[in-house]
Amino acid sequence: QVQLVEFGGGVVQAGGSLRLSCAAPGRTFSTHAMAWFRQAPGKERVFVASVIWSGARTNYADSVTGRFAISRDNAKNTVYLQMNSLKPEDTAVYYCAAGRTYVDRTISGYDYWGQGTQVTVSS
Repeated sequence: QVQLVEFGGGVVQAGGSLRLSCAAPGRTFSTHAMAWFRQAPGKERVFVASVIWSGARTNYADSVTGRFAISRDNAKNTVYLQMNSLKPEDTAVYYCAAGRTYVDRTISGYDYWGQGTQVTVSS
């Protein structure tokens, strides 16, 4: 059963912006760290960003620092990824995940996953 659901993906031109959302229909994740990973065509799934349970601290991959922003609204049980200045190399399936520690950048550090949403950046 899917624990997390991502939405907001689509096609955008290079330099544009997109905001992804991740919701948890069946339970509360307000005590979990939340993260975004992505998997580009022919590539492995890699860490993008994470946020501590309270939303007070964040962690970013070097490739997206200054362009992407992760945030959460625990009252809505939702986490967001604001993506600005998008590049073609940002094209990937983006996955939402919930885990124990926001500083963990590994796939194994997260226990709950969504099915992913496609983001395509055209040049």
